[in-house]
Amino acid sequence: MRELSASLLEWYDQHARIMPWRTAPADRKAGVLPDPYAVWLSEVMLQQTTVAAVREYHRKFLQLWPTVTALAQAEDADIMAAWAGLGYYARARNLLKCARQVVADHHGQFPDTYEALLTLPGIGPYTAAAIAAIAFDRPETVVDGNVERVMARLYDIHTPLPAAKPALTAQASALTPDKRPGDYAQAVMDLGATICTPRNPACGICPWRDPCAARRAGTAAELPKKTPKKKTPTRRGIAYVARRADGAWLLETRPETGLLGGMLGWPGTDWGDAPTPAPPIAADWTMLDAEARHTFTHFHLRLQIMTARVAQTCVPARGQFIAAGEFSPSALPTAMRKVYDLAAVTLRHD
Repeated sequence: MRELSASLLEWYDQHARIMPWRTAPADRKAGVLPDPYAVWLSEVMLQQTTVAAVREYHRKFLQLWPTVTALAQAEDADIMAAWAGLGYYARARNLLKCARQVVADHHGQFPDTYEALLTLPGIGPYTAAAIAAIAFDRPETVVDGNVERVMARLYDIHTPLPAAKPALTAQASALTPDKRPGDYAQAVMDLGATICTPRNPACGICPWRDPCAARRAGTAAELPKKTPKKKTPTRRGIAYVARRADGAWLLETRPETGLLGGMLGWPGTDWGDAPTPAPPIAADWTMLDAEARHTFTHFHLRLQIMTARVAQTCVPARGQFIAAGEFSPSALPTAMRKVYDLAAVTLRHD
């Protein structure tokens, strides 16, 4: 086991990916650890999101809120607007809750143990282990999708996921070293992301090529096995896009709970099989020929779009008008921005 961990760390010392939230292996060896705030922020953003998508958001958040205390003092609406487009918006709500709890209960310093980190909002077992290992060099076992794939191939484990998780975690735990656990955690994730990839793994240049049981058996490309997913259902809804004579847009803040909770969006119906029309204001509504389509984790969404121009004196039953100069489409979540892109052509204000 020690030989496997050591060989991977040697590979990582030469091939570590450069990340804004990382400390280079040479610096870590010299005792320089990364900022726990930057590590936590990256781990929350990286949940179900690619590194490529996260880089710019991470940079923007650190520029706007350079410390956890600054983030804790931010307005909810500002955080949600800055998060727009990154998806899985419950993460943004928990981000604020967590920052405020760190400031209130831990004097603005992230706790340095797995157990204490696990008590914070939005931090589950994986995130707690990742922060403890990467930010504080605790010997915690960090298991994400990349690590599961590497373990399944290294030990030729054919039990389908998610049933295989305990066995894969046990193997990952046995390999986690007491020395340099933070670098090791990042090394095994880098191995999965760059060499032991889902398709066409580059076995020829893998530091674990020789001990890999799946490579010897010729089964690497088919692992890890997964239980077949159920067919993704489709839900439908109606989005109402109204523009006032002065160019203002009718928008509303969605309820805190549920999908896109706390985000700015267009008034609309519930999302289901047959939505019941629910216009937010009396108007001469026109249905667009095109519909907005978006896919969430568990379902596809198809939004019918109704547009209307309304008088300056109209009072909405839901939502509020936002002046054109104060409205930025980039503050909308992706599904709502797709609606805007289709409706804006019809409601262009001259």
